[in-house]
Amino acid sequence: MVTGMRGDRARSALAGTRFADVRWVSETGSTNRDVLELAARGAPEGVVVVADHQQAGRGRLDRSWHAPPRGSLLMSILFRPSLAVADAHRLTTAAGVSAAQACRSVSGIEPRLKWPNDLVIDTDRDTDPGGSVRKLGGILAESTVEGGELQAVVVGIGLNVNWPSDLPTELAEIATALNHLTGYDLDREDLLIALLAQLDHWSDVVLAPSGDRASLLMDQARAWSATLGRQVRVDLGVEQVEGEALELTDDGALVVGVGTAAGLERRVIVAGDVVHLRPTD
Repeated sequence: MVTGMRGDRARSALAGTRFADVRWVSETGSTNRDVLELAARGAPEGVVVVADHQQAGRGRLDRSWHAPPRGSLLMSILFRPSLAVADAHRLTTAAGVSAAQACRSVSGIEPRLKWPNDLVIDTDRDTDPGGSVRKLGGILAESTVEGGELQAVVVGIGLNVNWPSDLPTELAEIATALNHLTGYDLDREDLLIALLAQLDHWSDVVLAPSGDRASLLMDQARAWSATLGRQVRVDLGVEQVEGEALELTDDGALVVGVGTAAGLERRVIVAGDVVHLRPTD
């Protein structure tokens, strides 16, 4: 990593939270990889690495993730949670909710959460229930497990903030950035501070030793969902499931209603690649 000079304001604003250790770099290969290496060397929970540019950013299913230098908020966060391995996904959900809330507070833009881990702008759903969506960001979580115990979770977040207006056609059709929606550039550090402040709150909820943490967080995930109520196609690798997205369970699974000769079958999807279908699809 090449250390940059930014982040002083974030460190000051986040003092007293679990995320005060903000390390802002000018360029790196992958912030997730950097934080995984820090975790392996014993770094404590709360380390945050932010990069102006990633040379080898990745999304879900090992898809490459490209962003113009200083155009996006690119960050990874280290957790050392007292959670069962099966519950690690709650941190991804908490990051998604926090990112959506931060976008709203800083820019006035309200992105939605496309299950399982994307932030999207629902461009014309009010007039067309099958309307188009454009990706605003994504989340990639990676875990370290030893002896069946969760040792570390690294949550990577990428948000498109200040992108050039002349995007390639193939990108402009599927992605957008906050400045395209507001008409002006935003301060990425303001967005970082707002996001980590929200995530500190939701981390308290997720990591609380008792209480109805799953319902509290999932109620927010449902409220911000772009997927519920849509016709979707879910790629499970060995098969595809197509139907209406009916529900998000407290365990974070997506329930899809599939029409069959015998009636509506409820399929519970734990992991899969979701496509929002338009009426003509």
